[in-house]
Amino acid sequence: IPPDIMERLILELHIMKTMGFPGYFLIVQDFIQAARDMGVIVGPGRGSAAGSAVAYSLGITNIDPVKYDFLFERFLNPDRISLPDIDVDFDDDGRQRVLEWVTQKYGADKVSHIVTFGSMAAKMAIKDVARVLKLDLSEANRLAKMVPETPKITLKKAYKENPDLEKERESSNPLVAKTLHLAEILEGSVRQTGVHACGILISRDPLTDHIPIMPTEGESLMTTQYDGHFVEPIGLIKMDFLGLRTLSIIKTCLDNIKKSRHETLNIDAISLEDKETFELFSRGETTGLFQFESPGMKKHLRALKPNRFEDLVAMNALYRPGPMEYIPDFIKRKHGEAPIEYDHPMMEPYLKDTYGITVYQEQVMLQSRALGNFTRGMSDTLRKAMKTQFIEGCNKNEEFVKGCKEMGKEVNPLVDKIWGDWEAFASYAFNKSHSVCYAYIAYQTGFLKAHYPAEFMAANLSCNLSQIEKVTVFMDECKRMGLSVLAPDVNESDDDFTVNHKGDIRFGMAGIKGVGEAAVHSIIRERNANGGYKDLFDFFERLDYKTVNKKTLENLIIAGGLDSFGLDRAQYFYMPDGHTTFLENLVNYGQKKQQDSLMMQATLFGGMDEYDVKKPTIPLCEPWTDVEKARKEKELIGIYLTSHPLDSYKLEIKAICTPLESLSSDLSSYKDRDVTIAGIIVAMREGKTKKGNDFGILT
Repeated sequence: IPPDIMERLILELHIMKTMGFPGYFLIVQDFIQAARDMGVIVGPGRGSAAGSAVAYSLGITNIDPVKYDFLFERFLNPDRISLPDIDVDFDDDGRQRVLEWVTQKYGADKVSHIVTFGSMAAKMAIKDVARVLKLDLSEANRLAKMVPETPKITLKKAYKENPDLEKERESSNPLVAKTLHLAEILEGSVRQTGVHACGILISRDPLTDHIPIMPTEGESLMTTQYDGHFVEPIGLIKMDFLGLRTLSIIKTCLDNIKKSRHETLNIDAISLEDKETFELFSRGETTGLFQFESPGMKKHLRALKPNRFEDLVAMNALYRPGPMEYIPDFIKRKHGEAPIEYDHPMMEPYLKDTYGITVYQEQVMLQSRALGNFTRGMSDTLRKAMKTQFIEGCNKNEEFVKGCKEMGKEVNPLVDKIWGDWEAFASYAFNKSHSVCYAYIAYQTGFLKAHYPAEFMAANLSCNLSQIEKVTVFMDECKRMGLSVLAPDVNESDDDFTVNHKGDIRFGMAGIKGVGEAAVHSIIRERNANGGYKDLFDFFERLDYKTVNKKTLENLIIAGGLDSFGLDRAQYFYMPDGHTTFLENLVNYGQKKQQDSLMMQATLFGGMDEYDVKKPTIPLCEPWTDVEKARKEKELIGIYLTSHPLDSYKLEIKAICTPLESLSSDLSSYKDRDVTIAGIIVAMREGKTKKGNDFGILT
């Protein structure tokens, strides 16, 4: 081990031991290793914990803190005792598995969720009081709607913003006036309990020795009756177990790659210098990529043309309110269109990666040591003061000037300029360790999209199946990428979206409404055990009718699941005899075939003769139109898949319509202008503005 790294490890271990936290680190390392052993995807780290070389050595984090200039004191300040805070990301499904492992390992009486308390907001206070006072429901809703939709609105603010609501305080209806009066008093009161989204307590002793606990609805794990603000002061340390959907997407993509290409990819071992990945970022083709999806980010990426990992780290930190104004200068400096300047030569090593622009808190901390002779602890105190915009640490300027003198630097306006720049930087200061860790996850998703496009997009579709708006976006992206997304098929589909041998994405059967999990599993299980379904009759002969019912089959047919058998979907619902549909005849045939097969096996001479069950005749009928097929499909899977109702208007749309994605986000630029767009109205809501004007919202 190089001497500088050994020195750092010894220092970190000393601080951990002095503060009494070795056990904490070993427990975190324990459940992270268990997660990896179970095949759970674990994030590379997040926040200041990534600054610990000991955490990296233990496998708690995945990013080398020395390589990227992460600072341990950003995590644990040697001058100030503070509790460690290691947040760990797991894939969504894996998080629950890790929690179960922790409960089993340390004991159900020593592990719990942390309670949260929900308070009455303005609207809820009005509705709750109205219910108790038995004020008419329509009146209660009318009063609640008069509260503006402003974040963190209070009734006092609401009265100022909406004078009509204030008039109601003096209403001739005494119940209305009393409702508002009592709502003001109760506003902000605790209304109900909840469970912290990620906080978990792991205690050495039974939790009931220290705090009261209570059952958690629908779970075996208990919940504390003290919230997070109180559990730490009494000596208990919480750990954050977070579920990150992007990690689920990565895990699903790796599973898809294994199924379709028979490759086992170690996503944590990929090169950070992959040309195709940087080309994808440079083209702004980042739909589906973690934290790099927004239109504004895509525009900046196309201008930046990142060709190294550090560029992605900087963009992740810069693309947020405040530092965003520095992005154009950052891009110009990268391409040599603007000079890279440093106020002092000693600043270059710390600002070189960001072309002379201060982007991270760690850069200021390192510069304060180099220029102002700050200690490690002082530099972190400066960082905390910056976080509160120098309110707590404004006197550090004197220490900085004093430190500059001690370091032998000339005290001149340059020192004041540097300090002034840091004060301005305080409003947007960002944690480099957090930015690197999340840029790393973004890079991993970019690598998968660049090299395994079908598998990656199938994973995005599977993991966002409940959010139809996102599914639509990903479907459009598949179209742009030239990837085919095929309708579900009983001979190819699994539960989720998968990739077939031709590289096409196949819709998952679990995504069809009304097709239960048990039915899907039985169809897949039979197919895997005895081979694909040879034809329509073979399929109905082999169905498990205990799990697959008529409604399941109807929905499968409408969604296209049986299209590969060569019939039009309308034929299954046609009544050849005017009484029963062809589908019902097929079900009767399949059940009779199975019954006769069982009877034959039960006879003394079973196997010698096979009962002849007549196959139903396939009827001929008028096929469904594309529009009808698309409409029914949309009802069941939420999107238009095999066709779209506007397909027949392609020429008109291309000739006279403005594509929605090309419209400016500045809607005021369209005042007094006509814009023609194409679409289907699926919802409409009417309302009145505060001034009483009518308006309508179309979807």
